[in-house]
Formats: sequence, structure tokens, C-alpha cells
Amino acid sequence: MSSKPKTRNDKVWELLFQKYNIVNAVDKNGYMNIKSEQINEFREARLMTKFDHRSNLPQLFEENGLSILPISRGEYTIARFEAYHKFEKVRHEVHSLSFPDYIQSIDFENITSEATAINTAYVSGMLADFIGDEELLPTVDGRMSSNQFEFNIRNQRSGQIIPLSIKNSQVEIDGGYEGLSSLTLIEAKNSISDDFLIRQLYYPFRSWEKKVTKQVKPVFLTYSNGIFSLYEYVFEDITNYNSLALLKQKSYSIEPEDIHLDDILVISNETRLIEEPQGIPFPQADSFERVISLCEILHENDILSRDEITYKYDFDVRQTNYYTDAARYLGLVDKKRKNGVVNYFLSSKGKSLFNMNIKSRNLKFIKWVLEH
Repeated sequence: MSSKPKTRNDKVWELLFQKYNIVNAVDKNGYMNIKSEQINEFREARLMTKFDHRSNLPQLFEENGLSILPISRGEYTIARFEAYHKFEKVRHEVHSLSFPDYIQSIDFENITSEATAINTAYVSGMLADFIGDEELLPTVDGRMSSNQFEFNIRNQRSGQIIPLSIKNSQVEIDGGYEGLSSLTLIEAKNSISDDFLIRQLYYPFRSWEKKVTKQVKPVFLTYSNGIFSLYEYVFEDITNYNSLALLKQKSYSIEPEDIHLDDILVISNETRLIEEPQGIPFPQADSFERVISLCEILHENDILSRDEITYKYDFDVRQTNYYTDAARYLGLVDKKRKNGVVNYFLSSKGKSLFNMNIKSRNLKFIKWVLEH
């Protein structure tokens, strides 16, 4: 049994597993279908089935090697799917781009949503450069129903193939751009993650690959702290969910100002040590990038509970504690408890970050770390 604290979703799925004997059904049949109405009896299905990252899966799913996928509007199937794909560790130089000086409605120094990140990537010419087509135009986005299609997916424990049939499942496309020879479908995240749910690329791809004669290109875009990272994938066998392969990856920033060693030496010489904060553990977060990403997340959402941070982004509950404590240690985030629920929000110090450009923001991070 897991020693991690239980979220509300964990507790509700325990009730569902018990009522419908889900593990036994999967052991016997290889899968189990469950309807939204059955889930809604305990909690809204929309909140109970959205697991964009493997770490978001409820504890009983994790312990039994299970994942969940929609197969129609209002029905899901649970099995031991290999549903997720780890981002490849590809390190390339960051390519600099300029931004049109006549655009006033986008503040590329303070991007607070996936939609703005995609619009910035399009307006700056980033998408055209990455796709290799200067004639890209926005054509499709939003929620829609899939057509009917079948595919095979791998059992993550046995390696055996599980066939699935999809009909009128909800599909969401963050951005679709058509050029002379291709249609690019984008899934975007305004945060840093270790992996992603393949369905977010696969269902839109299968829904459009027979509707157009052009090549359909699935692209994943992540944005954090001024860096746009784009990944273009290809499904080597369109009927195989797990045939995903990285075709290319490239990272960009817009009109960056470089930080030089002299900048850091000036800060180091001017910085004075401060008293250690009381009642906050020394940081155990292992990625400062994700501390920054957490601040961006709270800037976008104002206030989030521990469960909301855990389920919206690629954290488990323990990581949520580590990263919120690291941000609190630096004085960037505060927390308060209301009706037994812990909520996190940016402090005035944390909010001040988003009145600065990216270079000034990163120099402040350096100063606040050196104070300790």
C-alpha cells in the first residue's frame, strides 16, 4: 500500500473499486468499462478521469498497474494500458526569435495560459520555423467528437495487445494550423512535465488523418519561464497507440537578454544573508525549473488547493509538498487552511516577479537563493 497522503480522488476511486470490484473484473476480462453515470454517483466524472500524467493516477490505479481511457462520450475503459509516454531528454540550444513590435495584445514576458503560449508561438513565426512551412494558418481548435476508429494498445505488464474501439469520444485540440502540405495539431502545457498522456495526441490525430489528404503532424508544446519547447511526433503504425516516436525537437525564446557571469557576481557581492524561515523545511525539490513553473501556475490561477496542484500538473502529493515548501522557503508562496483544505497562493514577493521581464525575474531568483 502506498504511504502517500490520499487525495479526494483517491478516496472516491476506493469506493468505486469496492462497489464494482474493478480489479477482479480486469483480472478476469482484461478490462472493465465504466459509465459516467456510475462515476457521477460519487463525484463528477470529468474530475475523476482526467489524468494527464502518470503521477496523477489514483493510488489504486498505480498499485494495480491500471490506466483509464474514454471510448465514447460518457463511457471509459480501465485496463493495464501503457497509456503514457516520457518526454525524451533532448538538450539543444535555445533559438532566439524576435516579436512583431506592433502587437500589443500579447505580453510575451508574462504568458499565463496555453492559448497565449500557442498564439505567441504562431505570431513570432516559431511554429512556421519548426514545422517548416511559412504559410501556416489557424484552422481548428477546441472540443469536438471523434469519428469511429479502432486501435491496439499495449498491456504494460504482460506486453500483450489490447484492441479498443472508439466512437464519438470527446477530443480537444489546443491549436490546429494548416499549411501547404500538412495539418499540425498541437497539445500545449503551460508547465513542466516528465511525461504526457499519448491520447492527447493520438485521438486528434486519428480523428483528422482521414478527413484531410495532407500529412497530419502531432506536436506537443511546453512553455515555462520564457522557454518554448516543441516536440513533433509520428505514429509509425497508425493503428498502434504505442508506436509514438519523436521526429524532432526544438526550443525557442523570444528576444532574450542573456545573463552573464558579471551579472551574477554583482548580485553575489550585494546580497546579504537573511534569517532562515521558521517552520518551513529546507527545500527537497530537485528541479528549480519546476519551482518557477509552480509560481507561474499560481500567477495564472490565483489560489489552488494541494489536490488541484497535484492533479492539474505533473506532481504526486509528496512532490506537491516538496515544491510548495521550496517556494514558501524563498518567500514566494503562502498557504492558508480553509474548511480543512490547504490552499496555496503567491505572496506579494511572488507576485512582484510578474511585473518584471524574464531576465530581471531570473536575476531575482538568483538573489533570493543566495540570501540563504
